[in-house]
Amino acid sequence: MLDVRRLRLLRELALRGTIAAVADALAFTPSAVSQQLSALEREAGVPLLERTGRRVVLTPAGHHLVEHAEAVLERLERAAADLAAARQGPSGPLRIGVFPTAARALVPAALARLADGYPGLEPRVCEVDPAAVGDALRAGELDVALVHDYDFLPALSEPGLATEPLCAEAMYLATALAGPHAGAASIDDCADAPWITAPQGTMCHTMSVRACHAAGFAPRIRHQVDDFATVLALVAIGQGVALVPQLGSAEPPEAVRLTPVPIRRRTRIAFRRGAGAHPAVAALTTALRSSVPDALRTAAARRD
Repeated sequence: MLDVRRLRLLRELALRGTIAAVADALAFTPSAVSQQLSALEREAGVPLLERTGRRVVLTPAGHHLVEHAEAVLERLERAAADLAAARQGPSGPLRIGVFPTAARALVPAALARLADGYPGLEPRVCEVDPAAVGDALRAGELDVALVHDYDFLPALSEPGLATEPLCAEAMYLATALAGPHAGAASIDDCADAPWITAPQGTMCHTMSVRACHAAGFAPRIRHQVDDFATVLALVAIGQGVALVPQLGSAEPPEAVRLTPVPIRRRTRIAFRRGAGAHPAVAALTTALRSSVPDALRTAAARRD
């Protein structure tokens, strides 16, 4: 009989590439991961891994077993959801990953609705960059999360995860009302401007860079800031220009001009595949949908 916990380790190795990365993500030691994978090979009766120097790669049999592992793990999530539904209403901890603008504009109202409807539920919110959500969900560190993607940065398929659309936002070019780029009407007009982006490695940073590339230039990045209120404050004093989403531009400084650009940011609800019917996940999904501002529903309708 194949051990499910070991199948999970094999799946993580296929995704992360190294035993050290699996150990770090799942709070194991590398030797413990190696021992568990060796035990899985004995259970399987065929080689699952090939060791080439310091690296370990999956054999064809290993890759086939990972496909089966995905199906097994999804069925287990469905079983957990069915058992939870047999109990009396959603209850217990619900670990929610969010990005900062959603944490401010969407989550408080959703949590208030959950508190009214499901007092036994214990939501626990943690800020997580969307790029890290997949690993956190698969590792069991989160139960559900909000993620986003952009027109210049479409969502990638994440093994073991499912998503549902929540809302869409307009994007704006933020420039100072005074200064050399005060009259900028598009991204193209800011080729020689200093740029303010999110930190490197985030989806927001990559979106800004790709939008500039699509306009025919590489941005000259001066500041990297992960808070749109701070970004707009820097724009207001002439420190650069930036691309900001609708949720991040609700109360811009008076010295900032916001010009719509033909880009949208879409927010989705992510969870482990098979967990969408879990009562706690379903309750949060309903609460989030009820908390979306009308302006974002309009943006989503325009996009569709």
